[in-house]
Amino acid sequence: MPWQMMISTLIRKARGFARRSRFEQAWFVPAWLLLGAGRLLILAVPFRSLAGHLGMRAGIAPWAPLINARREAKALAISRVIRMAARYTPWTSNCFVQAVAARVLLGIHGIPYCLFFGVGRDPGAELQAHAWVVSGRVQVSGGESFDKFTVVGCFAAPELAVDQ
Repeated sequence: MPWQMMISTLIRKARGFARRSRFEQAWFVPAWLLLGAGRLLILAVPFRSLAGHLGMRAGIAPWAPLINARREAKALAISRVIRMAARYTPWTSNCFVQAVAARVLLGIHGIPYCLFFGVGRDPGAELQAHAWVVSGRVQVSGGESFDKFTVVGCFAAPELAVDQ
């Protein structure tokens, strides 16, 4: 009986995957691998070294780069593929891991982004940290976070940097 349930689950999952866009199908495995690489980097590399690859430091003001409709659609597709791949990793793919993967995919596709780090308190008064990525109106990873967390750091796509 258990193998029949397993086969029916696999068939259901395969049908669901077939209904996904070609972009999501094509980028599922690379996104899954990026999540693994991101997890490994976060565990093995000090943040100070990793920070230089996240983008240009952009202060703590919450803002999002403007993008056109074509880039917005691509950012939304990247968001979906990151969330989908994160559900199937055997390791922890928390917000920071997903933010790193989203940053890489957005960079590959030439889409401007801002990667934010924030802190907040849960109802039990415990301090929480969170990372999220936005591009235009799209919350690429981390969900609706500006109203729940105080921004303590922001890294923007290098092409958004302005001379100071």
